[in-house]
Amino acid sequence: MIAVIDYDMGNLRSVTKALEKVGAKAAVTRDPKVINGASHIVLPGVGAFKDCMRNLNDYGLIEPILKSIEAGKPFLGICLGLQLLFEESTEFGLYRGLGVIKGNVVRFPESDLKVPHMGWNNVKAHKGSALLKGLPESPFFYFVHSYYAVPEDKGVNLTTTDYGIEFTSSIEKDNIMACQFHPEKSQKAGLKVLKNFSELS
Repeated sequence: MIAVIDYDMGNLRSVTKALEKVGAKAAVTRDPKVINGASHIVLPGVGAFKDCMRNLNDYGLIEPILKSIEAGKPFLGICLGLQLLFEESTEFGLYRGLGVIKGNVVRFPESDLKVPHMGWNNVKAHKGSALLKGLPESPFFYFVHSYYAVPEDKGVNLTTTDYGIEFTSSIEKDNIMACQFHPEKSQKAGLKVLKNFSELS
């Protein structure tokens, strides 16, 4: 069973429906017992970094999330769920993240391009991954974000995407996977990512 973490900041319904569409059993929960008993963890996120971290803390979810990661369960962060894995974010100040991945989260630089980066864009894979199994070489996914993660170790980059600069659009380190794009909004390619994740052991 896949636990979809409920902390009042995620696109929970569409993520859960997309997982169910690919044949996975998913439960929206903030119950530590359910999270501890789940085989896979999904951390979605929509909103501001500061508010997300506050809610995770207020609901007592930080410890079960970190325990699940340490236990080696397949973990998927989506959008802000990727950014929260990093040490800190500069969104509306300077705020600490979960610190699972070294690095920080910064805003897109000023340019002729609109911020937020919104709409379809392609990704370039930097290594092989079961998460991308069966996808074309440079698949398109749906993005909505003004900030992006900058890993200290570029080796965690699974894919990068060009939007004026080349930014990290997904990461993978051991059992930790996370994507800046929204697989639940990315039609066939996104459903394939979610199916691949659900089949990991």
